[in-house]
Amino acid sequence: MGQRHHSARHSQKIDDHSVRRSYNSATVDAIHPVVAITPSHIVKRRFMSWHRMAAEVVQTTSKERMEYRFDGLWHMLAMCDQSARRDGETFVEGLPRSTLRDTSRKLLFVPAGHNYYEWQEPRTLTRVTYFYFDAPTLPAQFEIDDMGTSFAPRLYFEDPTIWDTALKLKRLVESRTAEDQLYVEALGAVLVHELVRLNRGNRRIEQVTKGGLAAWQQWIATAYIEEHLAEPISLTILAGLVRLSPYYFCRAFKQSLGLPPHRYHTSRRIEHAKTLLVKPSSSVTDIALTVGFSETSSFTSAFRRGTGLTPTAYRRSLG
Repeated sequence: MGQRHHSARHSQKIDDHSVRRSYNSATVDAIHPVVAITPSHIVKRRFMSWHRMAAEVVQTTSKERMEYRFDGLWHMLAMCDQSARRDGETFVEGLPRSTLRDTSRKLLFVPAGHNYYEWQEPRTLTRVTYFYFDAPTLPAQFEIDDMGTSFAPRLYFEDPTIWDTALKLKRLVESRTAEDQLYVEALGAVLVHELVRLNRGNRRIEQVTKGGLAAWQQWIATAYIEEHLAEPISLTILAGLVRLSPYYFCRAFKQSLGLPPHRYHTSRRIEHAKTLLVKPSSSVTDIALTVGFSETSSFTSAFRRGTGLTPTAYRRSLG
């Protein structure tokens, strides 16, 4: 990010009242990095901190072009409650860039020591909640056995359990009720354990088990594909995520999933398209764009190869 919280604090209008509110004398000054947002004058921020953790609700008041930056020794989880852009790009160190337009109801995780940068031309006013976790103290504080757990960056993913817990915390930050201290602390601990659960097993294993992917490698690869269905995904990117060469990854992926990565990606797009075709209000062209096909003709061809029917015929078959 190039700037720590000390400088960001003077350039951003964080609500003074919420900054002064703290649990156990942990104020915003104890949180080294927060997400730096420019221009800062069109942002409203509500902040709360407790036990080496913190959260803030950030809302924009204008649809001006925005930039977001973050790095530091703290983990950061972003909960995108409302976020849609006409144009923009999101970068999290260790992952390919994303140009996903509608990121509403998506989560984003930036591990300590990783850079996050985003620019966007908003289509709607944006509302995002950021959660910050003090990385060095978390395992000891919450009695977590962190052996075998490596916090990996994740860009625009979905997890209903994490979302529900984060939503409860967000509402407490917005209510600013000091009497909720114990509940806030309990929810914070639950959120930490859920993040550990999400990342458990991301060991730095570099071998292929029984000619296929190890369970954690298969999970990471398929989860990444699910989270980026509508985007091109290169073999190099997928192989890098599981610490294998493209050659060995492609062979191991086919051994484990029965399809090469590209065909698996296409098959998942078609499966998602099937769920969208249930809704008569969505046109075939719109569905094609939603699942990542730039042309209706290429979508129709891929759909026919995967199902034996055209999208229109499949929709009629639903009754």
